[in-house]
Amino acid sequence: MTDLSRFDSNIASNPKNTIFGLPFTEEDARLIIVPVPWEVTVSSGSGTSRASEHIFNASMQVDVFDEETSNAWRQGIFMRHPDRKLLMKSDYLRKEAELYINYISKGEELEKNSFMCKSLKEINEGSANLNKWVYEQTISLLRDDKLVVLLGGDHSVPLGYMKAIAEKHGEFGILQIDAHCDLRKAYENFEHSHASIMFNALRDIPQITKLVQLGTRDYSEEEFTYISNNKQRVVTYFDRYLKEKMFEGATWRSLTDEIVQQLPSCVYISFDVDGLDPKLCPHTGSPVNGGLEIEQVIYLIKKIIESGRRFIGFDLDEIAIGESNFDANVGARILWKLCNMLVAANPLPLTRKEPECTTTM
Repeated sequence: MTDLSRFDSNIASNPKNTIFGLPFTEEDARLIIVPVPWEVTVSSGSGTSRASEHIFNASMQVDVFDEETSNAWRQGIFMRHPDRKLLMKSDYLRKEAELYINYISKGEELEKNSFMCKSLKEINEGSANLNKWVYEQTISLLRDDKLVVLLGGDHSVPLGYMKAIAEKHGEFGILQIDAHCDLRKAYENFEHSHASIMFNALRDIPQITKLVQLGTRDYSEEEFTYISNNKQRVVTYFDRYLKEKMFEGATWRSLTDEIVQQLPSCVYISFDVDGLDPKLCPHTGSPVNGGLEIEQVIYLIKKIIESGRRFIGFDLDEIAIGESNFDANVGARILWKLCNMLVAANPLPLTRKEPECTTTM
């Protein structure tokens, strides 16, 4: 175990340590952050493939004292270095995708251009390999009884981790924080598009018993129809609905109680930062006016944990880089808070036996 007797959390962080300046190794840490530098299929703004490096740097300005979780970080938080080969592959395929998207956006017929057909095939194969890589990285850590956090990258990256979560925990539900439904089938012919992550997850992972979406405010008719036809498995709290309820006097507490009741006993959180008000992460790839405050999301997660449900993991995606470091600073603080909450919500076996992930619905 890491000796913290000489670690002073009150002084400036040491960037030679791991994220947040913490003195842990991967072996000693309870929670491992796996960065995924990938943004091949983004359809608007880019920059999220390099988010983890900027978040690491911004994390050195985060005070590590966290009284709400009794300084859960002391059990160990460690972030791996971004995989440079993965980043290079993302950069290469992103250029291919930009040419392809520009081509089809002009109404050109794909079948008439063999080069574009080849590019699409290569992008889909690369994305499938990325999913396999994420699965292999995360299932290995879960088998070692580590808590795992995935740091994107675009929102296509967590599918492999969701499959690993299903293998480890069995049935679970997803709480999705997002401006978009991400329920499109092969958006722009990309089989693993960032706009298709939840469609793919629901199709490929039967252990997902419930998807609860929050903050959604930009979606297609196809996605709305999908939700309407799958009400037993998908519940969407559109941003308009939440705002109107609060305008009419509902409290966030009452809405939170309703949302929590929709979730099964094990909960995975998929957090796309464009689900927040864009003032908080203005450079995210597909910003939409409206959205949630960070404090609303944190309060909801607290109530999920207090309800007796088990918080089993999360991904944090779509944090992009602008001219300032603002987005990375906000991202680092979200990451810090959720990591502490995840550790605190999963006491060591000697403290309390962890509940089984049986469905409560």
